[in-house]
Amino acid sequence: MFKDITLGQYMPGNTVVHRLDPRAKILLTIVYIAMVFTVGSPLFYVIPAAYVFLTARLAGLKFRQLLKSIKPLRILLILTFILNVFFSGGETVLLQWKFITISQEGLLLAVHFSLRLVFLVLGTSVLTLTTSPVALSDGIEILLTPLKKVRFPVHELAMMMTIALRFIPTLIEETDKIMKAQKARGADFESGNLIARAKAMTPLLVPLFVSAFRRAGELAMAMEARCYHGGEGRTRLRVLQFTREDGRAFIVSFSMLTLLIASAILW
Repeated sequence: MFKDITLGQYMPGNTVVHRLDPRAKILLTIVYIAMVFTVGSPLFYVIPAAYVFLTARLAGLKFRQLLKSIKPLRILLILTFILNVFFSGGETVLLQWKFITISQEGLLLAVHFSLRLVFLVLGTSVLTLTTSPVALSDGIEILLTPLKKVRFPVHELAMMMTIALRFIPTLIEETDKIMKAQKARGADFESGNLIARAKAMTPLLVPLFVSAFRRAGELAMAMEARCYHGGEGRTRLRVLQFTREDGRAFIVSFSMLTLLIASAILW
């Protein structure tokens, strides 16, 4: 179950997408999110779908790797679809039985919001799978540099994000080990109703929290031993630079965004 979580996981590679500047990839992800929110009809999700799958193809990512990012959200997707189908009004009634009414407008709205959530997750998954946590935090820190003028802790925020992304796979692996150990001792996490399953998670959550606090303490001691005192005076091993590949990616992305905006206006 926990192996399906792709957040924080990085797939090393030397593809065109991997070589893009992390600042460019962050900005391109924002452009992609704008594409998804610009779509006004489920039919036009073809454009974001082509964009994300072409990017995944260029990055050497397999289709099942992208599907893994959606799998943990299947319950949320089902709830989103059901709530929009049954609680969205419309003039064209497709099915009516007692207090249940399904309209064509509600069905299209349910498909629309479900697809929007799916494509948002797919786009952010491509970003994290092709960008290392360190490069991602460097890009965020540089993009947020203007906020330093108002004394916003940019470096500290980027550092916290780096540590969080770095330890997500570690905590997932630790959770899997604890779950297997508890199952070997007779713990049952699958049978029973919702309340029984929630109570059964206690033997899993307690050692997980203990392990997380222990790792946090060890990391804090290691940073203090290396005289870490924030971003003042720090240098970078790799200086980020925009290349022609970044420019081409921006041209393609803004062209597709313009096409979506035009289609939304004309449609």
